[in-house]
Amino acid sequence: MRRLIVALGLAAATIPARAQQLKELNSGWEFRRADENIWRKATVPGTVHTDLLAHKLIPDPFAGANEKGLQWIDKKDWEYRTTFDIPAAMFANDAIALDFTGLDTYADVYFNDSLILRAQNMFVGKEVYVKAIARQHGNTLRILFHSPIMHDMPKFMQDRLVYPAGNDASDIPLSVHARKAPYHYGWDWGPRYVTSGIWRPVYLRAWNKVQLQDAWIKQQQLTDASASLEASLTVDVQQAGSYTAVVHSGNKAFASQKLPVTLQAGKQSVNIPFNIRQPKRWWPNGLGEAYLYPVTISILHGKDTLQQLTRRIGLRTVEVVNAPDNEGTSFYLKVNGKPVFMKGTNYIPSDNFLPRVTDDRYRKMFHDMAISHFNMVRIWGGGIYENDIFYDLADEKGILVWQYFMFACTLYPSDPAFLAQVKEETAYNIRRLRNHPSLALWCGNNEIAVAIKNWGWKDGYAYTDAQWASLLKGYETLFQELLRDEVKAHDPSRFYLPSSPISNWGRPEDFRNGDNHYWGVWHGMEWFEAFTTHVPRFMSEFGFQSFPDIHTVRRFADTTQWDIHSFVMQSHQKSFTRGNAAIQTYMDHYYHRPKNFPAFLYMSQVLQAEGMKIGMEAHRRNMPFCMGTLYWQFNDTWPGASWSGIDYYGRWKALQYFVQKAYVPVLVSIAAEEGQVRAYVVNDLMKDEKARLELTLMDLEGKVNKRIEEKVLAKSNTSHIAWKMDKDAILQGADPRKVILYAKLVNENQTLSENVFYFVAPRELDLPVADIRLEVNESGGKKLVTVSSAKLAKNIWLLLDKDDKSHFSDNYFDLLPGMSRTVELETSMSLEAVKSELKAWDVKGVTQ
Repeated sequence: MRRLIVALGLAAATIPARAQQLKELNSGWEFRRADENIWRKATVPGTVHTDLLAHKLIPDPFAGANEKGLQWIDKKDWEYRTTFDIPAAMFANDAIALDFTGLDTYADVYFNDSLILRAQNMFVGKEVYVKAIARQHGNTLRILFHSPIMHDMPKFMQDRLVYPAGNDASDIPLSVHARKAPYHYGWDWGPRYVTSGIWRPVYLRAWNKVQLQDAWIKQQQLTDASASLEASLTVDVQQAGSYTAVVHSGNKAFASQKLPVTLQAGKQSVNIPFNIRQPKRWWPNGLGEAYLYPVTISILHGKDTLQQLTRRIGLRTVEVVNAPDNEGTSFYLKVNGKPVFMKGTNYIPSDNFLPRVTDDRYRKMFHDMAISHFNMVRIWGGGIYENDIFYDLADEKGILVWQYFMFACTLYPSDPAFLAQVKEETAYNIRRLRNHPSLALWCGNNEIAVAIKNWGWKDGYAYTDAQWASLLKGYETLFQELLRDEVKAHDPSRFYLPSSPISNWGRPEDFRNGDNHYWGVWHGMEWFEAFTTHVPRFMSEFGFQSFPDIHTVRRFADTTQWDIHSFVMQSHQKSFTRGNAAIQTYMDHYYHRPKNFPAFLYMSQVLQAEGMKIGMEAHRRNMPFCMGTLYWQFNDTWPGASWSGIDYYGRWKALQYFVQKAYVPVLVSIAAEEGQVRAYVVNDLMKDEKARLELTLMDLEGKVNKRIEEKVLAKSNTSHIAWKMDKDAILQGADPRKVILYAKLVNENQTLSENVFYFVAPRELDLPVADIRLEVNESGGKKLVTVSSAKLAKNIWLLLDKDDKSHFSDNYFDLLPGMSRTVELETSMSLEAVKSELKAWDVKGVTQ
């Protein structure tokens, strides 16, 4: 049995100390190609690619088929420089340091012509004390970035071993050698752009006597009556002497604690216990408030405050239960002692050029997650350890984080130098993130354990027995020992999972044990109905591709390329083994052919959304056997075909609208099982819900054949069958191609959930030509669109063709005959312009 309780986290990024002075070095930067002597203005933080683009020295990397022509950039060395003064008050401090929070990746750093740092890891920040060589005026900072390709090629030449990094879009997969974001080298949803640059800020820091480097607040015990905590401080002392460490509450939630300490010169720890009476707990989204306490830690010398950090703490327990039971091996999370069904997604980096991801983009992403009823996000192992704001927002929104170390889908070196880099990276990021209440578990790698057993690497790469044994030993050393031990040393209360998934998807027994990545749909070319029969204990990854809509395609392809087989559209499809052919095959199975290219884009999104809905609802219906559904994937790194629910520009695809409805706290879901039609009611809340289940059998033109009402008691945290009937009995001879079953769950005249059940596949429906009517009004400063039709209109897509930033609160929905729906529209267009430009598509209309 593996069972571990996670105690506590911190939410806010460190606020600079009152006495510590901080200056961001973000101006005056220049860059050049190292073999040229032409210096140009640079943006920091930034990347070489985006700086070249700003000077129009390269075309847009995301437009057309420009990717192949820009691969020369990663073969060159690049240099950045700036000069700066140090204000007199700052220069007078005991200590001055340069803090490099992110250098990508192999970088030699010179300060006033002295080599002060050789960076080798994108994921590790470095602070270098420079008081001894600093001057008040005219300081020079120069950073030489070595080509990752040229730097790592000798490693391949030395051992002549090709690692099984199938997503590395190069003949020689060098990505495994660099501690750098793996997806930069290519993946099956994004391009290959191997970046270099100062990707996170550079700061100049100055302080006197003591630097407060870290504050780890450990939750020792949590009950309804009290929370016992300890602030474990790491300080670097420049002047030995007597000091006072203080922990106090920003909102008077607990009594201040003062601890007189005698500190010697050098780095050391100080521990301060404190208590919070009658604590408010932090809860995941949908189950309660994600309550955060402000806590301030100070270091005083006499009455002078030398250093001060302000953070927010969240009090909760998280237990990952992965243990044998009477159905196999469980995998689920208990939060504050309660089993919680995880609803969420898999997250990849939001851009190939990471500094372009603004704080506003992060805020929008977490807004979208919260209103989509997420309570978990899985930070995938081929990307990055995310920026602080990501975890701060997760804390605020109540979104639990399944955090990977950055390893995915290949074996890795295990020589001492590589392992030393990983050890430093792991310690750095665990200490950086361990205080967040949103952080639920650590995971060593994505899919490597199942790949070793099932992907045919040994024979496919023709490894000798000795090579294979060495690779497997390296795997054990890295994931079963080093990472495990680092978590134990730096964050011992959190669960560590060496590899995800635990089980594969090829055999029935795989679905009874642990978490699963089910790719029978898509990679296995099984139909969507397989989602209902292949339900695991926890679905941590499953998905299906679609294209972005016409707004997004216009940004990278002109009308001459509006065909999925065109050169540009093919270049933006990175799933070479399935890709466009799979989308077309599934579309032909379930739908009639769309009449033009924009209609094909729309239909691909409907296909994806309807198929993924089957899976999400099947997982929820099967709780508590299944206790999680995390779809692949939430977002995109660039514009193109992918498994995402929200495209690169933040536009919701049909999938995201369907996710929002499939994840509602109380769900009605209709399934055909064993010759019956069954209505399940799923309640994720921690309280029972009384409701009325309304079922209506009607034809596609609105004639009602049957109405059924049932009183329902949806018990907390359960799924149950609230109603069932033989399929033939409910149809009573009606043509299944011409009728639907509409289900609605109502509580005190409030609709909790609604769903439409079709007796046949969309291709077989005898869909009428809908007369879709649109009415646009403005009320309370909001634009409202009311949609109605006398006949069934399937998957209505509302479109403002001239506003690619518009957003509808609901879209791609089925509009039942004789009913109407009002949705809110966000747009910069005037009311009159909306009235003239607004269009509506439906499945029947695009296939005529």
